[in-house]
Amino acid sequence: MLQQTLMFVLGLVVLVIGADVLVRGASRLAVSFGVSPLVVGLTVVAFGTSAPEMAVSVGSALSGSPDLAIGNAVGSNIANILLILGISALITPLLVDEQIIRQEIPIMIGASALLVVVALDGRIGLIESITLFALVIAYTVFLVVQSRRASKNVQDEFETEIPTSNWDRHWSVQIGLIVVGLVMLVVGANWLVDSAVAFARAFGVSDLVIGLTVVAVGTSMPEVATSIVAAMRGQRDIAVGNVVGSNVFNILAVLGLTGIVSGAGLPVSEAARNFDLWVMLAVAFACLPIMISGREIARWEGGVFLAYYAIYTAWLVLQAQQHDSLPAFSGVMLGYVLPITVITLIVSMLRQSDNNPRR
Repeated sequence: MLQQTLMFVLGLVVLVIGADVLVRGASRLAVSFGVSPLVVGLTVVAFGTSAPEMAVSVGSALSGSPDLAIGNAVGSNIANILLILGISALITPLLVDEQIIRQEIPIMIGASALLVVVALDGRIGLIESITLFALVIAYTVFLVVQSRRASKNVQDEFETEIPTSNWDRHWSVQIGLIVVGLVMLVVGANWLVDSAVAFARAFGVSDLVIGLTVVAVGTSMPEVATSIVAAMRGQRDIAVGNVVGSNVFNILAVLGLTGIVSGAGLPVSEAARNFDLWVMLAVAFACLPIMISGREIARWEGGVFLAYYAIYTAWLVLQAQQHDSLPAFSGVMLGYVLPITVITLIVSMLRQSDNNPRR
């Protein structure tokens, strides 16, 4: 147990340092190639920090644990929004780029809805897996083409968003920083997940619950560290774009490639179909009114996100243990907490609309 605890702490430290190295390298590389920090967050950083999800899901499917693979991807998407954006917004209110509101969030919602639809029959088939992976390739190409067309308009953004220095001006150094950062993220995530799974197994928790909680949070630690570091640096495009891009990548690339590698697609458990996939879709939709209301995620909204993640995790634990308090817990959430939250968000959105009619 002492060894597992040490691995957990070391993994977290390596993740934080690796995230700092990756964000710096990716940001400076954006300047060199004329790509905006937003697109870097949606592609290089988001896809790179999702590498642990890819490794865990593919490995789980090949080892005969499809529930862990599904739970990892779905749980990571839930954690990315509720946990990561919640923490980042508490550090500093997150201004949201218009492109994220107009384009990226609808794409994330569409990908989430597509996953729910293809999983309703209890399996993500091989053809469906190939389709998902083809869509992420098309999405990446679209972003690159779009960024090149807009590269002249984002030069002013480079001057304020990207830190200046001399030692990392050359593209080779920048690529080296990205590679080193990604390696540290993957190694740190592996140490963190291995130790956390060992703790969870000791309590007899199912593969799906482990994937939705311990593994999902563990493999999302690169996104946590990267978004927090980006927010602290003032690179808010990367902080938000990283989360949105990672969610798209987790659905289209991680589950797509996992289904392809398995050779026969992925079975989706009844528990995931009846609850967790719908939570993921609802969380994706939850971003839209908050961002439209004021083009920012305020600190109090970040606090709401974090509170809901704690509630969701508590429900999973109670459900896994079939605890006697589960019906009362569910009743309070559905009868009081959720309605109050919806009303609060609607009132906040209306006030923002009245105060900022041009938005």
